[in-house]
Amino acid sequence: MHSIATIAAIVDQHAEDAAFLWLRRRLEIDGPILDETDIGRIDQRLEANLEGLMAAGKAGWEAAQARFADYAEPGEIFVLGTLAMRWSDAKLVTSAIDAGASLGDAGISSLSAAIARTPGENLRPFVAQWLDTRDARLRCLGLSALWHHRVDPGQRLHDLASHSNANVRWRAVRLAGVLRRRDLLPEVLAGLDGETTKERLAAAFAACLLGEARSAHSVIDKIVLTETDHARAAIELRLLTTPPKAGKAWLQSRLGQPVLRIAATASIGLLGDQAVVPWLIEKMREPELASAAGAALRDLFEVDFGDTDLFVADPAVLGEGFAQLDDSSLPAADRVEAWWDEGRGGRNHRLFRSMRRLRVDALRAAIATPEAPLADWRRTRKFPAWM
Repeated sequence: MHSIATIAAIVDQHAEDAAFLWLRRRLEIDGPILDETDIGRIDQRLEANLEGLMAAGKAGWEAAQARFADYAEPGEIFVLGTLAMRWSDAKLVTSAIDAGASLGDAGISSLSAAIARTPGENLRPFVAQWLDTRDARLRCLGLSALWHHRVDPGQRLHDLASHSNANVRWRAVRLAGVLRRRDLLPEVLAGLDGETTKERLAAAFAACLLGEARSAHSVIDKIVLTETDHARAAIELRLLTTPPKAGKAWLQSRLGQPVLRIAATASIGLLGDQAVVPWLIEKMREPELASAAGAALRDLFEVDFGDTDLFVADPAVLGEGFAQLDDSSLPAADRVEAWWDEGRGGRNHRLFRSMRRLRVDALRAAIATPEAPLADWRRTRKFPAWM
């Protein structure tokens, strides 16, 4: 890291913008609103700000530190971690990791994102140390590096999948699934009885990728019923690993359970049956279910709804009962009904595959073919920010 003449206000702006852009990217990367081109534009702007900080050398690091001192948030940890790791500076990497510790799991997640944006050769001096340490946090970061860069650690993965710390175990088990390590199937199946929901869900995910979906279904069903925060992810995994007819019957039974109405409604688009649209339109008239019905609609059509007037944030358009709307964009039932009646959703729209669509398609393909690698749906097209 070098010291050069810089303009402080510009360097500070780079630190602020990099944190903000990463937060926006994290919000949208697996979502239904943006596609790979949209994410690519965010990436171009994010990368420009990170490069600006790196070019500023010591001043860039100090600006990132000052920003974190004022706003100890995930975005600021991401910036610190990315700079430190790209410079391959052990002292700075330790400083960023220590700063992330104050945010708990959010700090590990932010540093994991920094690892994802760092070339493998820059990480090489650290990953082996992280995996060999007794510090569970560092082992989690080591596993994040293996996950993002799809590196197989060989025999060592057995020990990590049986580690005493649940956070280490679920990351190792998830990696085993993506790498198609059937030799770790005993550890994966043991994870179905893990001590945390995250561990059990990661084990179910890995089991499905390894061709053992039936072994995972009872665990997934229990998570759906008892863990509200994870219900939607569990429902998605269940539907992707269940034949269509059986999946439809399974989901219908969940729609009748009050605690699952929202999550089940939001997931119905995964079945791919557009005949459900009239039913969804009626759910759009219910404030409690409108957002979920809109999510299902986005799953059903490869349409950029941002180019339509179907989603709005105006209570006057949405109807009675939406007066307390919190600025969220929701589907306007009357407009969706007119759009559907006019052309069944297939008229005058360019093909649009959201990041969520890319993710679901990648998972569906990997589950259907246990020998095939899980595609990197987060690979984005690079477009200049001004396009």
